[in-house]
Amino acid sequence: MRVVICATVAASLLAACQTEPSANLTPEENPPNVTVDASTDFALPTSDNDPYVWLEEVEGEKALDWVRAQNERTLGELQADPLYDHYYTDALDVLTSDERIPYGSIRDGMVYNFWQDDTNVRGLWRRTPLESYATDNPEWETIVDFDKLAEEEGKNWVYKGANCFQPEGGKWLCMVSLSDGGKDAVIQREFDLETKTFVEGGFVTPEAKQGIAWVDENTVLIGTDWGEGTVTQSGYPFIVKRWTRGTPLSDAVEVVRGEVTDVGVWPAIIEKEDGTRLQMAVESDTFFTSTYWWLPDGEDEKVQLPIPPKSTPQGVYQGKLLVTLEQDWAPEGQPVAFKSGDLVAFELDPFLETRALPAVELVFSPDESQAVNGVAIAKGAALLSLQENVVGKVLTLEPGSGGWTTSEIVLPGTGQSGIAFADKDVDTVFLNYEGFLTPDSLLRYDVSSGEVSPLKSLPAKFDTEGLKVEQFFATSTDGTRIPYFIIHKEDMPLDGTTPTLLYGYGGFQVSMNPSYSAVRGRLWLEEGGAYVLANIRGGGEFGPQWHQAGLKGKRQIIYDDFIAVGEDLIARGVTSSEHLGIMGGSNGGLLMGAMMVQRPDLWNAIVIQVPLLDMLRYHKLLAGASWVDEYGDPDVPEERAFLEKISPYQNFDPAADYLTPLFLTSTKDDRVHPGHARKMAHLFELANKPFYYYENIDGGHSAAANQKETARRSALEYTYLNRRLFPTAGR
Repeated sequence: MRVVICATVAASLLAACQTEPSANLTPEENPPNVTVDASTDFALPTSDNDPYVWLEEVEGEKALDWVRAQNERTLGELQADPLYDHYYTDALDVLTSDERIPYGSIRDGMVYNFWQDDTNVRGLWRRTPLESYATDNPEWETIVDFDKLAEEEGKNWVYKGANCFQPEGGKWLCMVSLSDGGKDAVIQREFDLETKTFVEGGFVTPEAKQGIAWVDENTVLIGTDWGEGTVTQSGYPFIVKRWTRGTPLSDAVEVVRGEVTDVGVWPAIIEKEDGTRLQMAVESDTFFTSTYWWLPDGEDEKVQLPIPPKSTPQGVYQGKLLVTLEQDWAPEGQPVAFKSGDLVAFELDPFLETRALPAVELVFSPDESQAVNGVAIAKGAALLSLQENVVGKVLTLEPGSGGWTTSEIVLPGTGQSGIAFADKDVDTVFLNYEGFLTPDSLLRYDVSSGEVSPLKSLPAKFDTEGLKVEQFFATSTDGTRIPYFIIHKEDMPLDGTTPTLLYGYGGFQVSMNPSYSAVRGRLWLEEGGAYVLANIRGGGEFGPQWHQAGLKGKRQIIYDDFIAVGEDLIARGVTSSEHLGIMGGSNGGLLMGAMMVQRPDLWNAIVIQVPLLDMLRYHKLLAGASWVDEYGDPDVPEERAFLEKISPYQNFDPAADYLTPLFLTSTKDDRVHPGHARKMAHLFELANKPFYYYENIDGGHSAAANQKETARRSALEYTYLNRRLFPTAGR
């Protein structure tokens, strides 16, 4: 695909031997230093007053003292369990193993890859010829050693990607994004791939949430923080400027200005098949609606692409601009109408000449079991990634006199598949495939021959013998059938005793698909636990309608879906409330908070990762204002009334019989504010209710700045889950 949007606001979130008993700890025992006494009286937050906003001061001395105390208490307890070291070792072995597929991009016959392991904690940016890449032991050439760079510059650099461009007949230039500690805010520095050095006197930006698009070798479009009053309420840029090499950033010329109420405005490029780069800007009016502006060369006026607000350009193939729709569309003056979820196209050049919308044609219309994931353009092919009943497929697309036709690319089985790499100038496409019990495979699709061949595959990293995957459907409160996958032992007794971990997300049209996780396999499935993935509404598993069913005031149906899956597991005899735990992060962390408050009786463990929990102040914290289209606006009375009902923080009841949760967040998370987890955990503390809390001082929204920290987080999670959900007898 060559529609390059140079920043993202989308939400945007993973043969054990039996160990010794965990110091005779029972699942009901409280964490240390917490005395349960629900009679304690303290001030609860209200819709008008929050006495605990001091915990929102991210680097505040008082707030960090509280964080360090909670970290010390939680780590002291969970890391003392013999399970922890065993889990940490297993997780670190998986995460830093050389037996991982080095996914990458192809440029001039070279495969570029970013790699982290136990030696290269911050990682290597490296490359190898495609021929070498196809071997078992590629000969890698290091481009940047980020551990060395961080040490030389005294920074905690986290690599956030590279935006590369090759002018015709010229060398590759890249803007490398570096984050201090894993934040979304980055600096960008120009890099020469030929010399493997940062360009002296080249483009360099100050730290900000920002985006850059290459216009040509001497010009970029940039959206960044230009100073006071130049970022949106969500903290993203709304002014895009054109910046010329050799001039200070302050001399960049404004080309597009949005509104402070926008989510953000981002530079973008649409690249035609002949290499022409159309300068663009994407004005994200809300999280789900955008205006696409074309910035014609030599003209002061911008031109709006004539597509609906809820739609996304996907690339240009055979002169046609492909667009996915997230709303119904009847183009004005045309005898056609399209449905939300359809893929459509129109001739691009006639639009560029007349600035009027040409005839729009249907490319692909998914049925009720399908959802379009995206489109990628390769040299000589357009590829469609979709899912059918939450199983991935990849099709080729081809226009013809009778309309567009599709042809399915044959993949190894029924799991999750997708397009790992495609480029309009390269006739090699990388496809990936994985399943819950099938390790990742990287396949090479040759456009010219149509052949698919294995390129790389992983060995099994956990013991799958005796495990099986099934898909079931639960019935929600409105009668809708909600699919979920369960991975379990073939001889699992249906007597309610199986420790079961249920994962959910349910938001932002993000699909939860089958995936291979050796960490989950070793730390949970091998231990005898069952794992469940719920495909609740709010996600994108069945297209835009599946997502939109739970927007704003309709959000309770998402929670009802998740509860229905939990109840169905119990009704089938898979597990019981005593042995059922749940996990989710970010928006899924909000789901976990709602489940803790609404149905504390249904679960015995909750892992709440980088969550939103205060839904009356979320829009005032970091990127929160960008999500009002998803959750509703607390400043709109009728929307606030609903949020007051579902906000976990405001609905905390000090007299309620809550289970013992585990909160995880990150000080450096500049997307979802750590204050959410801090304040909710503090309510547990004030009410003398047991809880665990761990806040990584580094690490961004993933709550992990490197693989060692990821291993620590995983070990904490599964130690907690094992203690809460596994029977203690015989351990």
